[in-house]
Amino acid sequence: MTTTATQEPSGRPGPGADSGAALAVLPGVLRAALGWTDAHRARFALPDDVLEPHTQVNGTLKPLGELAQLGSTIQRTTAPGTPEHEVAGDLVAYAWEQVHEGALLLELLRAEPFAAYPYEIYAAFAGYGLRHEGFEALARPLTATRAWAHTEQHANRQLGLVNSERRVGTPTHTDAGAVLSRTWLGGLSEPWMFEGPSGYALTHTVFHLTDWGRMPDRVPEKIDGYLRTWLPAWTDGCLESGQWDLTGELLAVAASLPGTAPAGLLDTVWPVLAGVQHPTGCVPETGAPAEDPYPFIDCYHSTLVTAFAAALSLRSLRPPEQTDGPPPGRERRTA
Repeated sequence: MTTTATQEPSGRPGPGADSGAALAVLPGVLRAALGWTDAHRARFALPDDVLEPHTQVNGTLKPLGELAQLGSTIQRTTAPGTPEHEVAGDLVAYAWEQVHEGALLLELLRAEPFAAYPYEIYAAFAGYGLRHEGFEALARPLTATRAWAHTEQHANRQLGLVNSERRVGTPTHTDAGAVLSRTWLGGLSEPWMFEGPSGYALTHTVFHLTDWGRMPDRVPEKIDGYLRTWLPAWTDGCLESGQWDLTGELLAVAASLPGTAPAGLLDTVWPVLAGVQHPTGCVPETGAPAEDPYPFIDCYHSTLVTAFAAALSLRSLRPPEQTDGPPPGRERRTA
């Protein structure tokens, strides 16, 4: 992947970056991406046989979990009373209905007590205030086992499990700082070694570290500086190779950094990604933009990521009082 920088390491906009260019396109990008997602919510519905062993998790529970996770972050990041805030909240409520208000996740946990994914999906709802007492009653002893503490995972995935434990409110099974140091990003890897898999590992390390952009101050100073220096080159390489999904994730990372937003980077990249967005609101994962609508499986994730990154970018570029809304309110628990 080519890594020609579009922005100087100092944070100044490179050629073609106009001050305010991101803010000019971001509201429309966010509305269109959420509108497409809302119009296709039925495609996130779980099949009747979701609990059967032959059902593919990546094509059923994974998309729904992503809808819950990214929708809840968008809802918390947008201003109450805005259409974006309301649509995002409706999408999370729809996802909660699909898992039978947590009861289906409890069945999954009973069937696969060794698996982390039911817990991680549940944590997306728990962080939003939607809880199921029966699920947590079973999860507590399971997460205290030696097997849970010694599940063999890549470091960024283990960091995700630590963040899930924080959301649910159970003791973390290991130290987050020690796990972070073992990640590609935590090791401040040579930037020219960046490619697709390491890029996604990097973005998810930041998402788990910051609780999906909600806690930027968790990013250590050295990692903050490293990202501010190299994100422009990496995003430029993604734009050149048509990696729109990864571009969106890198933009979400840029908007999750502590302190001043990297406005030059956002002003450079957002107009390009906005130009790729289909008139219907969806964004392809990769490749040249097409006139015909994309198949759901080829664009749902990149469209959700675009909406997520747009909401975080608007928050980072606007004064806090314009974007920060209260949490969803009192927790809703089911038995």
